[in-house]
Amino acid sequence: MKPFRTLVATALLLVQSEFAEAKDQVTVNVADVDKAVHAAMAQFDIPGIAIAVVENDQVVLSKGYGVRDIVSGAKVDEYTLFGIASNSKAFTAASIAMLIDDGKLSWDDKVTQHLPEFRLYDEYATAHMTIRDLLSHRSGLGLGAGDLMIWPDTDKSVQDIIQGLQHIPPASSFRSEYAYNNLMFVVAGEVIARVSGVSWREFVERRIFKILGMQASKAGFSRIEKDNKNWATGNIPDNGKLTPFFVDYLQDFRGAGAIASNVDDMSKWLLTQLAAGKTPQGAQLYNAEHQVQMWHPHIMRLPKQSSFDAYRQQFRGYGLGWAIEDYFGYKKLGHGGGILGMVSQVAMIPEKKLGVVVLSNQQAYPALTAIIHEVFEDALGRTDKDWVTLLATEYKSEKAKLYAEAGVVSPAVKQAPLPLQYYTGTLTSQWYGDVIVESLDGKLRIDFTHTKMLKGQLEHVSGNQFVIRWDEQRLEADAYIYFQLNKEQAVSHATMEFVNPDISDFSFDFHDLKLKAK
Repeated sequence: MKPFRTLVATALLLVQSEFAEAKDQVTVNVADVDKAVHAAMAQFDIPGIAIAVVENDQVVLSKGYGVRDIVSGAKVDEYTLFGIASNSKAFTAASIAMLIDDGKLSWDDKVTQHLPEFRLYDEYATAHMTIRDLLSHRSGLGLGAGDLMIWPDTDKSVQDIIQGLQHIPPASSFRSEYAYNNLMFVVAGEVIARVSGVSWREFVERRIFKILGMQASKAGFSRIEKDNKNWATGNIPDNGKLTPFFVDYLQDFRGAGAIASNVDDMSKWLLTQLAAGKTPQGAQLYNAEHQVQMWHPHIMRLPKQSSFDAYRQQFRGYGLGWAIEDYFGYKKLGHGGGILGMVSQVAMIPEKKLGVVVLSNQQAYPALTAIIHEVFEDALGRTDKDWVTLLATEYKSEKAKLYAEAGVVSPAVKQAPLPLQYYTGTLTSQWYGDVIVESLDGKLRIDFTHTKMLKGQLEHVSGNQFVIRWDEQRLEADAYIYFQLNKEQAVSHATMEFVNPDISDFSFDFHDLKLKAK
């Protein structure tokens, strides 16, 4: 068997060959892409979109469409900032690569070497978790597990988050299954801070944004200059009408999703990725061999039949901050990002030196997928297909079905509740903290004390089961709460689950809470 370094070198030659073999001429049909964006905005009811396309070391399209704010009518342009959410993860992985070049760590360092206080529920995972594991969604934690410590907008510090991790039971054994998890990237951001001596935010801004000339981009909404008003507000459909919904671009997500950027800046990031770490200015951001590591699948996922039917997907996996799949026989790298009212998508085909980023201030993610299909279509010589209409039809049909089936399931025989005071008191989760239930004006109220947006009212379902109706209904995260009583008829603990699991965002991981009465 060849040593690992030899295998990496071989892979690096293959990557460099992919870059070198791309044709020089531009093959993206900009006029078709322009039409697709307009069609997507109309069919998916999107106020504003920004897009950048790069091909063969040049930017072939960088443009804004529509409005960034539906109240003021201010226009989107190529400099309009959006929250790129989980597309921040690739920047965190690149930061680690740069620190490896600095000689300060390696992909296979144990996390505890740099964060001695790091603990997971499973002792083996704690002892063996590496930097590589943090960045590849194979920790054993479940989908979105622990996200309530950062979503939506909590008061938790990084140390609170790290301390809470040890109390979240795994969903699978270590390194056995893929499960998307944001908190491991928060931890990776803290590793960057400990090793570099500056915060994750400062590192990304100084060592990446500044070097690439991403002058408007910031590693957190609060860091945007006060005189820069060119940023987008998200929008959420509410009873058939779009309503503005401001959030701070996932600032609490840190290394997992806090970056604000625009397509002008992101085009420079795409050019750097497609040049194996070499910036448009000619500097080498990180050693080219790290591109091999970041673009190599570290954990595999089952391909979807629908994806095979659409673009011949036969494998998919996750590297280090990047999702990886095949696309009509080509290797495709990409990532998505989602905020309440705002989504983003990045996709690249290295063999064609082709990349695209789409940012939107509405949360209809398939619209961005359709636009990217249109970008790739001509470049890959595919038969013309109306991707926008196709995906819009599927999206509307699926959404109509989900909402038609949504709602509280009432039992055939409804049991009466106890007097309301029996349910009041403070419940606590070892990793989240306190949740208060109190009786006000004859109604039960619930308060997730670390999260301003999670306040609501309890409506009785049956017996000791209630449904929580959040004051902010646009969260679309109604949840059941089940109170368990002891023999003295006092609440001992409570559990929660989604009312509509196919509608609510997975980051509302109420099902991971084990609430005990204080």
